[in-house]
Amino acid sequence: MSKRTILTLPGDGIGKAVLDAAIRVLEAAGFEAEYVQGDIGWEFWKHEGNPLPERTLKLIEKHKIVLFGAITSKPKDAAAEELDPALQGKGLVYSSPIVGLRQHFGLDICMRPCHTYKGNPLNFVRRGADGSMEEPKVDVVIFRQNTEGLYSGIEWSDPPQNVYDAFMSHPKFAKNFGENPKEDLSISSRIFTKKATGRILHAAFEHARKYNYKSVTVCEKPNVLRETSGMMYKMAKEMQKNEFPEIELWNTNVDAQMMWLTKNPENYGVIVAGNLFGDIISDGFAGLIGGLGFACSAQYNPDTGIGVFEPTHGSAPKYADFPVSIVNPVAMIESACMMLDYINENDKASKIRKAVAAVIAEGKVRTYDMLKMRGSADVVNKGAASTDEMADAVIAKL
Repeated sequence: MSKRTILTLPGDGIGKAVLDAAIRVLEAAGFEAEYVQGDIGWEFWKHEGNPLPERTLKLIEKHKIVLFGAITSKPKDAAAEELDPALQGKGLVYSSPIVGLRQHFGLDICMRPCHTYKGNPLNFVRRGADGSMEEPKVDVVIFRQNTEGLYSGIEWSDPPQNVYDAFMSHPKFAKNFGENPKEDLSISSRIFTKKATGRILHAAFEHARKYNYKSVTVCEKPNVLRETSGMMYKMAKEMQKNEFPEIELWNTNVDAQMMWLTKNPENYGVIVAGNLFGDIISDGFAGLIGGLGFACSAQYNPDTGIGVFEPTHGSAPKYADFPVSIVNPVAMIESACMMLDYINENDKASKIRKAVAAVIAEGKVRTYDMLKMRGSADVVNKGAASTDEMADAVIAKL
């Protein structure tokens, strides 16, 4: 049987270090693959004016399964300043390559599990009614609509006249903003479609049914965002009634949910939201399980089979040039496990997850974040495990 080919996109900063660690763990678990590396990220923006080159899109189209490290992303003006002089003044405008990748391939379903590891010193704790300390078990999976909403990139500063006229046709816009000069306005659009909203809702309900979660929570803001959030909740009610009657449907406003996630996080199972609110709520729950060093994700298109698996942390450029990499590779390793699940290598994924859990529970090998140290180049000398040492510990358990 021929080996599967996996496309790797290390990206920027710490992306290569965590990706290399995850691949070593995959190999130790017996997963055999050919790895092909693609180009993405800041260096390609600076030197080519495109952080997501066409050659990389072709590699993704060909190989379909992608392990992704991390990218550096900066505001428009800062990005323009870092372009090579030869590219300056050519009208090039930076946009996030990972957002572009999602939209190009229709990777509209994003899944972000957040579960506590026994023995993790970073787990969320709270005070019980009798004054005792409680450590609730968090087992939440956030389904985030990945291609629409406020991240769709449909926005303007000093909008074109036809756009301005369209907005002026809305009475509330004319009343509240009509006295502002057009050049003083910046406008972002929040667009939900029934097709994409239905897909993310169905994925959330299917996951709840498959893994025996009792509830699906729509986490939006329908009391204010009546059209977009309102549509999602209305569709969820119809879907739950007609297709998933055994699963409870809960409805929370995102602002209240941010309070409740520290009040009673053990009550929640599957949560579904649009792009921005899904991003916010998944980072909130990630904080309860130890931070972004433990937060993994998958984004995929069921129609094409293309899937991209990545940790939700950034490129952490301040750590990238340390002589020894200090960052926690667990989020990347868990993202690789999600890839294994996606390609039906579930036994290997289970083996790796058990090994990660055993290392954390044992507590002998901990990265700087788990020791609650400030990130600096000397933390390894102070007893923190390096990126590779954490991976080595997982491999030893395997």
